[in-house]
Amino acid sequence: MDLRTSYQQTSHQLSGHGRRNVGVLQQVFADVDPKQASDHYGTGEIIARFEQKLAQELGMEDAIFFPSGTMAQQIALRIWADETKNRRVAYHPLCHLEIHEQDGLKELHHLEPILIGDDKRLMTLEEVQALPDIACLLIELPQRELGGYLPPFDELEAISHLCRERGIRLHLDGARLFETLPYYEKTAAEVCALFDSVYVSFYKGIGGIAGAILAGPKPFCAEARVWKRRYGGDLIGLYPYIIPADYYYELRKDRMASYYEQAKELARRFNALDGVWTTPDVPVTNMFHLHVEGDVAEVSARIQAVQDATGIGIAGYLVPHDGYCSTEISVGDAVEAIDAPQLNRLFEQFER
Repeated sequence: MDLRTSYQQTSHQLSGHGRRNVGVLQQVFADVDPKQASDHYGTGEIIARFEQKLAQELGMEDAIFFPSGTMAQQIALRIWADETKNRRVAYHPLCHLEIHEQDGLKELHHLEPILIGDDKRLMTLEEVQALPDIACLLIELPQRELGGYLPPFDELEAISHLCRERGIRLHLDGARLFETLPYYEKTAAEVCALFDSVYVSFYKGIGGIAGAILAGPKPFCAEARVWKRRYGGDLIGLYPYIIPADYYYELRKDRMASYYEQAKELARRFNALDGVWTTPDVPVTNMFHLHVEGDVAEVSARIQAVQDATGIGIAGYLVPHDGYCSTEISVGDAVEAIDAPQLNRLFEQFER
């Protein structure tokens, strides 16, 4: 049995909200009026109501529901490039657009990304100050590929002020925006006030089926609606995504502080084990990267033994490095189904 199979066969997991299966749709639609009208090619009460609700939550003039964040963010940067008549945009080397989208920004929009900062850390204010003339700067909060790090809020404010002074549009990759709020002790609107546009995911920390919101000024959103149609994003009905997005948003938006505290406690216990550590050492959101000394075969065997003995899933994959391997832990509802004796046994088994 390989590590992935071992993980899939566990009855509990440290990450997420539980198994992603079609059963969640039954839960979501149980109380939905079957006669309620669907949205229709981007229009209708269901989609308009949700968009208006999120625009208000984010403190933005308008918002648009997209079937994917990839679509939303490429469109956002294209709009800012067209408005400023500048083809250059800047973002971190580990930005989703750079490493997960097959160069879509370059191939579809002919934009010129400038990579800012180092792939081992967050970008700095000084690096932003040194940027040449660009259309837009994208900042991801939290920086997932680094383990969920966040810059200090006062540094974000300084970057925002600098961008506005220079006429640089500031876009927030807020796929996990709501997970940052307990650490910053801010509302979503207070964070978004620093940015010209913002994207939020509804399948990551929120745990919906799919979908995203892109929010910003009314003229920006009007142009984004045109681009959404060009991209084929106006499906005949998006309600199978919108209704779960709304349901799980309401269910989990106020649980982020609990997930955050649980993540810190899990990281503390992992860091107490020999040959095991996390980044960040103390998480600043509900996620962190878990590192274990050894090559892939050694670490895989160690984790699989713990999973098989306890029924608790730690990892289904590993990223190899020089002398150690890594995986990601992102705390959600699933941890709450693990009682204290079970969790104690997991760490006891990990020490063997």
